[in-house]
Amino acid sequence: MSDQTIIEALQREAFPLTELDHLSRVVEEVGEASIVLLGEATHGSREFYRIRAEITKRLITEKGFDAIAVEADWPDALRVSRYVRASQTAPAAAVTLGDTPASEPRQALQGFERFPQWMWRNTEIVELVAWLKQHNQERQEGSHQGAQDARQQDGIGFYGLDLYSLRNSMEAVVRYLSTVDPEAAREARARYACFDHLAEDPQRYGYAATFGMRKDCEDEVIRQLVAMTTEAGRYADLDGDNAADELFYAQQNARVAQNAEAYYRTMFLGRNASWNLRDEHMADTLDALRAHIAKRKGSAAKVVVWAHNSHIGDARATEMGDHGQLNLGQLVRERHGLAETFLLGFTTHDGTVTAASEWDAPAEKKSVRASLAHSYERLLHDTGLKQFFLRMRDRRYLSELLQERRLERAIGVIYLPENERMSHYFHASLSQQFDAVIHVDTTHALRPLESVVQPQHDEAPETYPTGI
Repeated sequence: MSDQTIIEALQREAFPLTELDHLSRVVEEVGEASIVLLGEATHGSREFYRIRAEITKRLITEKGFDAIAVEADWPDALRVSRYVRASQTAPAAAVTLGDTPASEPRQALQGFERFPQWMWRNTEIVELVAWLKQHNQERQEGSHQGAQDARQQDGIGFYGLDLYSLRNSMEAVVRYLSTVDPEAAREARARYACFDHLAEDPQRYGYAATFGMRKDCEDEVIRQLVAMTTEAGRYADLDGDNAADELFYAQQNARVAQNAEAYYRTMFLGRNASWNLRDEHMADTLDALRAHIAKRKGSAAKVVVWAHNSHIGDARATEMGDHGQLNLGQLVRERHGLAETFLLGFTTHDGTVTAASEWDAPAEKKSVRASLAHSYERLLHDTGLKQFFLRMRDRRYLSELLQERRLERAIGVIYLPENERMSHYFHASLSQQFDAVIHVDTTHALRPLESVVQPQHDEAPETYPTGI
């Protein structure tokens, strides 16, 4: 079928999003799904963050969603969650565990110290965190005594799905055990000492362990997680309203430590092994979080997820899936079925983006090249519509039109425009990858809280990976 025929069909089926109020249509299309995954075509486009925030707010207020889970590390996001869920008085749990409570949104985001800071330390997330705090306070103030209101007082949380926080997660486990079981804390400290000083640079640990330059620490992190699980019943029975939550947070940090050790040990054995381990960890964390919230509230939990398109679009419909990679979107569909899930991708044609030129390099404001011919981005651009929503699932004709494998762009925390075709494009079937997409034809660079470097030249370094 010709591209012109497809473009004309897209023009008929697209729902224009000329105002944020039009996002109500998107929320309606979510239906009864309890797991909504919101993507992004880049890690540094303002519009993607803003639109996801507005959809998330509506899912919370109109459909009773309980939490936000994001492509970020567990300890860093937990600091945000403590802030937005705390009452106006300082949360005793945070003080006990050695985490000075934040007094305003920017302080709550201080945990995001490692590269790329701008993914979460930016003006759009500051606004979302402030909204979450206000929303939770209003719910708490408006609630009445009784079992029905226990969920209201819990508040909407903000949680991390990723596994890069090896050192911080180990430290969090030891801090927790120091408050509930000092002897267990000493044992945990001894187990985690296996990493010596390499926990500060886990890639060095992974390299040394993989190539036999030192003993790996796999057994030690597994023993620690088993110990936490064995004693869970006793810790959960401790006094305090937050005992169950704090136990769950600590257990999750122990899981992060175990999976992070495995991730860094496998990352030198091939991209597929480490990628799959990471996305399986994200899916397992999401399931654990939903189970914890459901137990606390007494009914099924609803969670909205923020992650890159490459994580939330079903990998089976992409070139990466052909090469043996799986991802979060695929696993969520396989585990929970189509009725419980909704996968929303985002695309853009051109504009500007906040990204780096290499890993650990400063954030730069970069120009996004116009999308390549024969790509989905170019097809959506050629509709002439500036911003629109397109549902594909349950629309057979449209789904068939967008089933053909075409190029699709993915810009992570690194953007190499001079090597764009090789570094940032892959083949995918759009309608099988997502349930729906939002196309923003021209996007603008995200505004980090820290300074952004303006590039002085157009040379692109020969650096990989792209940082998705």
